[in-house]
Amino acid sequence: MRQLSEKISEIAPSATLEITARAQKMQREGIDVISLSIGEPDFDTPRHIRDACIDALRRGETHYAPSNGIPELLAAISEKITQENHVPCKPEQVIVTCGAKDAIHEAMEAVLNPGDEVLLLTPAWVSYEPCVQIAGGKTVFHPLNTKNFQLDDSVLERVNAKTKMIVVNSPSNPSGAVFDERSMKLVADLCCDHDIYAMSDEIYEKLVYGKEHISLASIGDMAQRTITINGFSKSFAMTGWRLGYAVAPLEIIRQMSKVQQHSVSQATTFAMYGAVAALKGDQHCIEQMRQEFDRRRKYVISELNQMDYTTAPADGAFYAFVKVNGDDMEIASRWLEKAHVAATPGTAFYAPGWIRLSYAASMERLKEAMGRIRKVSGKQDNRRQIRF
Repeated sequence: MRQLSEKISEIAPSATLEITARAQKMQREGIDVISLSIGEPDFDTPRHIRDACIDALRRGETHYAPSNGIPELLAAISEKITQENHVPCKPEQVIVTCGAKDAIHEAMEAVLNPGDEVLLLTPAWVSYEPCVQIAGGKTVFHPLNTKNFQLDDSVLERVNAKTKMIVVNSPSNPSGAVFDERSMKLVADLCCDHDIYAMSDEIYEKLVYGKEHISLASIGDMAQRTITINGFSKSFAMTGWRLGYAVAPLEIIRQMSKVQQHSVSQATTFAMYGAVAALKGDQHCIEQMRQEFDRRRKYVISELNQMDYTTAPADGAFYAFVKVNGDDMEIASRWLEKAHVAATPGTAFYAPGWIRLSYAASMERLKEAMGRIRKVSGKQDNRRQIRF
């Protein structure tokens, strides 16, 4: 038979999904595995959002909708971006996609030409590079300062005539770090000085603890060259709804629309009415989830530090990024096989020597997981009693 696509053959499978599948297989075999490997809120989607979707179904909103999204949702996103993120935005500058990952893929296809270089700041989420590869681009990696996970002037050494885009993810998956104003301004200066596009992945913007979230497009003239990626999965516990969106200059949205029209066509019609309710309805549900994540964050980071593990600044998202001594792949495998705790090795995020733990699990399960990790790591239990 003839050879399949070389381009796709060179792309690695998703490490987070592979670890999760391995953990699920063990669970089916009757093993009590605590899965801290995937980035999924453990809360139910708030009732008013579910009700809006059900109402839409009952009204018969089950047919094709405009490819970029229903007008009500485009208007709601435009209003949200303008008022909350301080980025002027018209509804025609918005496209609703089948998850934020789909928005990233479409944006890469819309902007990149074969051979264009994309600057990824590591540690970086596992799917950025495959999206670059599928679009025909080339990835250039630049490590962040692992003392504070911020950007410094050394990034300028990575820029050349082929650099087309830089990807910013704040709050970060996997590290949980939140870019400060200096890092954001450095990105803005780099883009403006070298005529580079920026992709700003802000899917965790609502899950920030004691820091300020800054939208890259709100700085100077960056709205003219920034593709802001966001969605409903993390803030509203809507992972299975597969609803994301992008906000960008009109010419980029038009290019992304072509990709969407000839691939998935549109996001699910009735699900989009739930997204309208998410943006226009009571926002207290977000704060309730954020506060609970914060409580878990403090507990997990404290436990890991008591075990003498160094952790990245967990100022956002719902991850503890842990520095380990040794091969992170081997250690993550040992945690799964011996402690029955599933975690994602940092190598998957271009950060060998680190492991990502998601604290999007109940406090009861997190306490059990920390006890298991302590035991398999041979750490003494000399903790002070702290209430969370």
